[in-house]
Amino acid sequence: MTDLRVLTDATAELPAPLAALDLAALDANADDLVRRAGGTPVRVASKSVRCRWVLERVLARPGFSGVMAFSLPEAIWLVRGGVSDVLMGYPTADRPALAELAADPALRDAITLMVDDAAQVAMLGPGTRVCLDIDASLRIGRLHLGVRRSPLRTPADAAALAQQAVDAGQRVVGVMFYEAQIAGLQDTSPAVRFVKRRSAAELAERRGAVVEAVEKVAGALEIVNSGGTGSLEVSSADRAVTEVTAGSGLYVPGLFDRYDSFRPRPSLYFALPVVRRPTRDIATLFGGGYHASGPAGKPRLPRLATPGLELLGTEGAGEVQTPVRGHGAQALQVGDRVWLRHAKAGELCERFATIHVVADGAVAESVPTYRGEGKTFG
Repeated sequence: MTDLRVLTDATAELPAPLAALDLAALDANADDLVRRAGGTPVRVASKSVRCRWVLERVLARPGFSGVMAFSLPEAIWLVRGGVSDVLMGYPTADRPALAELAADPALRDAITLMVDDAAQVAMLGPGTRVCLDIDASLRIGRLHLGVRRSPLRTPADAAALAQQAVDAGQRVVGVMFYEAQIAGLQDTSPAVRFVKRRSAAELAERRGAVVEAVEKVAGALEIVNSGGTGSLEVSSADRAVTEVTAGSGLYVPGLFDRYDSFRPRPSLYFALPVVRRPTRDIATLFGGGYHASGPAGKPRLPRLATPGLELLGTEGAGEVQTPVRGHGAQALQVGDRVWLRHAKAGELCERFATIHVVADGAVAESVPTYRGEGKTFG
């Protein structure tokens, strides 16, 4: 685990709040993702990274191939910056970006758009590379376990949309299955583990049937994408899968602390300065209201990395101040720093323009996030 004293000493002359990346932990996490994928190429999910320096470093390592982007303007920006293979993780309705894509053959060859609806297909021009997003949730009767993404579920659904895309002159090159109920669910109980096993078995059978149905319409597929940080072993074990996707496993945010499949090794932290001491066992930090997306609640709050501290239930993490209490607060003085982790991965980079990369006890580089490069993609 990261020695927070090393981060404190390395960044002591820098103003806080600040974000710091433990480079050794990042590299170790990257190696672990490749190991867990078992030889299946790993595509990097940019939404969980949001820093080109990190994307480029990871893509240069054996075992990684391509980026999964979350926005078409982002995908175009990445390709123009040198990334040669970008798969959109989500559909787009950005007409100016679609027009830019249609006008540039190099962009059309490098970017694969995600579709799951005939209305999306109708927005795309001939020659566009498309991938079908297939619902990977588990359904037991009327019970739906997983995220609400694609309306495509059966082989017939997928084949019908593939035919519409082919008829429109588009290149159907792949299918994607994101099993959020496996990849994004912590192993907190026997019931959760049972759901994961049952979901993996159901999906393995259905995925093969979907691939076969789409290939009858569109020919051999280049991409059968699946998985996430929490399900690399499960997804890569399916012979139909050609690649898996991961991103959060590079930074390992708070929501990934309780998985059976890997040991968490957080690499990205942020530091807040102490600005008040209202009581002996409470210290007030500047800023900190970096709540993660998703259902509101305690799991979406930042995690205290500095030991002996906890958030106040009545205030949580605030817009301009965050009080913390506990025996660790008694030794804190105004000007000291407290280290925290975001609940999710790339979202922290929307709060900071710079990440300070710490290696061998010093700041080796200070690199821009998307925000630091003046880019916000939603």
